[in-house]
Amino acid sequence: MTLRLSDLDACFEGVVPAVIATLSAEGMPNISYLSHVARVDDRHIALSNQFFGKTAGNLAAVPRAAILLVDGRSGQQYRAETLFVRSESEGPLFDRVAAQIAATSAQVGMASVMHLRAVDVFLVTALAPV
Repeated sequence: MTLRLSDLDACFEGVVPAVIATLSAEGMPNISYLSHVARVDDRHIALSNQFFGKTAGNLAAVPRAAILLVDGRSGQQYRAETLFVRSESEGPLFDRVAAQIAATSAQVGMASVMHLRAVDVFLVTALAPV
């Protein structure tokens, strides 16, 4: 059976932060936590870009990333191998993720801190349980 992104809906609820791993042009790794990962369709995911200085620089040099998704109900983890496609700072996808971040951050008293700069869209090239 082939694993699909639509099989992992619990990973996109924001209960447990996802993790992104990138590499610089020199091969230096960087790992960051992600506040929100959204499923765009069965081949693409979108990451909230709020504080991505080093990650964004790495993706400009090497447009690949490994993303660890976690099912907030079971704790099961999945590794997504991805290819950076584009960054969006407006439109329906941006608005959807911005609304999710606003709702989540308001619940924990961080509404004034958490502002979405962009949504980074990635093509998932491989997906497997960890």
